[in-house]
Amino acid sequence: MNMMNGIEHRTVSVNGINMHIAEKGQGPLILFIHGFPDLWYSWRHQITALASLGYRCVAPDLRGFGDTDVPASASSYTSLHVVGDLIGALDAVAPQEEKVFVVGHDWGALTAWYLSLYRPERVKAMLNLSVPFTPRNPIRKPLHILRAVYGNDYYISRFQEPGDIEAEFAQSGTERVLKEFLTYRNPGPLYLPKGKGFGHPVDSPIALPPWLSEEECNYYASKYEKTGFTGGLNYYRNLDLNWELTAPWTGAQVKIPVKFIVGDLDLTYNAPGAKDYIHKGGFKRDVPLLEDVVVIEGAGHFLHQERPHDINKHIYDFFRKF
Repeated sequence: MNMMNGIEHRTVSVNGINMHIAEKGQGPLILFIHGFPDLWYSWRHQITALASLGYRCVAPDLRGFGDTDVPASASSYTSLHVVGDLIGALDAVAPQEEKVFVVGHDWGALTAWYLSLYRPERVKAMLNLSVPFTPRNPIRKPLHILRAVYGNDYYISRFQEPGDIEAEFAQSGTERVLKEFLTYRNPGPLYLPKGKGFGHPVDSPIALPPWLSEEECNYYASKYEKTGFTGGLNYYRNLDLNWELTAPWTGAQVKIPVKFIVGDLDLTYNAPGAKDYIHKGGFKRDVPLLEDVVVIEGAGHFLHQERPHDINKHIYDFFRKF
């Protein structure tokens, strides 16, 4: 157990892996689930704030990330593995807590949606950022749809071939790749044409926004230097396998109370059909206990880091009802 800003760190053995968990505070448990290219660390502002407001904040590094094990096999990163890790982590750190609050962002939001489908009895209420629920299309696999809409230079298409994008990231350098992702604010889709990186010369400076410091970038880089990007990329490499494995949940609804928040500059919110789904009844049909949708003006993808005070208040105001 070592301390950082009063945040405690420990490793728990869950589901066949060693998982690093950051935690702080006493009270009802909030499980924070990060995305890509992220770490437990992306929740640093939420952990500090919500712990001071009477919650026990628990934020793991998911499998493949940070100080958690990085399983070698790409097929070890399905939604069933990842949700299995989280159930194991909850059983390890809070065996008495039957239900917990959940906050997810990006792939963490996707994982939270899966958690709420697989084990709804473990979730009291959920606040998801950036990625809305996506009902399973019973006819078409996700990669087929994404390639048809966006083509082969789309970032998710580029992430599919093991080792391919990793080699390009290695040429750019870990820190630069992370800064490119974290500072991405174009509401349009992200394209990574082969050999062109993010479209900027690798020696051109990247201006950091006010909410992200060099020191914070260095923390991210130190962890990704150790693990590489493959673990995180393997989540994308399981989109079709997840689709195959989740056939039993076709048409299933998420039946827990939910609040959803997205930035109006987020590429997820500006994807074809997303706004219609979120605002015109589809989302509420699939998530009948959806209580609120908040669109934050001028906020991008990493809104919990960009607008921490707003997000902390939304989390607190929503969870205090329960």
